[in-house]
Amino acid sequence: MNILSIQSWVAYGHVGNASAVFPLQRLGAEVWAVNTVQFSNHTGYGTWRGQVFGAELIRDLVAGIAERGVLGSCDAVLSGYMGEAAIGEAILEAVATVRAANPKALYCCDPVIGDTGRGVFVRLGIPEFMRDRAVPLADIITPNQFELEQLSGRTVTTIADAKAAVVALQARGPGCVLVTSLRVEDTPADSIEMLAAEKGHFWRVRTPLLPISINGAGDAIAALFLFHRLRWGDARVAVSSAASSIHGLLSRTAEAGSREILTVAAQDEFIRPSQTFVAEPC
Repeated sequence: MNILSIQSWVAYGHVGNASAVFPLQRLGAEVWAVNTVQFSNHTGYGTWRGQVFGAELIRDLVAGIAERGVLGSCDAVLSGYMGEAAIGEAILEAVATVRAANPKALYCCDPVIGDTGRGVFVRLGIPEFMRDRAVPLADIITPNQFELEQLSGRTVTTIADAKAAVVALQARGPGCVLVTSLRVEDTPADSIEMLAAEKGHFWRVRTPLLPISINGAGDAIAALFLFHRLRWGDARVAVSSAASSIHGLLSRTAEAGSREILTVAAQDEFIRPSQTFVAEPC
């Protein structure tokens, strides 16, 4: 399995490609990582060093990979945080280039816009770019609940609301949708959920809510879901596997009191999760 992952990179910690690449490699995927930024650490620390790479560098790197004659064996493109719309356009061009070489290749877009409690935290124009340009071209999208509302223009308070919002997005392009960090009226106070949808079917998986709020978890979830969806061709298996692994990873991180996800120390959770959570039809 070959995955082209176009995301940010940090030298210290785990967000963007630094959160997505290793889990994919540990599971056996070959990852062609193209970094949109190189920072010392994620911006949640308040200060960081490094630089944002321009859209032309992304185009240049993808062109170099294409020159190796390997894009025909690329199974998927994965994208996450986009610093500006120009970078997003370069990513969509990369998707088109890959699809021209391999029409069966999937595009998985993690439409990073914001989160509940924080609101929108990306630059002006990015929410509209995600809604109008990226989402319609994607095969798979992995919004959190806040992003689901932003992209669909709907308020989500019940599971019926969530399903209706997902259907509205599917009508615009992506056949497979994973909603993360979902908490609706019937979600227990000590739990958090994911909702996966594909081909008219919906599956819901509930895991214990952990006393942790950490950067990079969404990047890992998108990568894990994409891998298992590619491997098994089944969104239910994919969401069950991703939820089980991410719960184990975050549980180990919370126990250690770490500010960074223990991506390396807890790597067995990607292969053999400590606990299995099975998604149920809903």
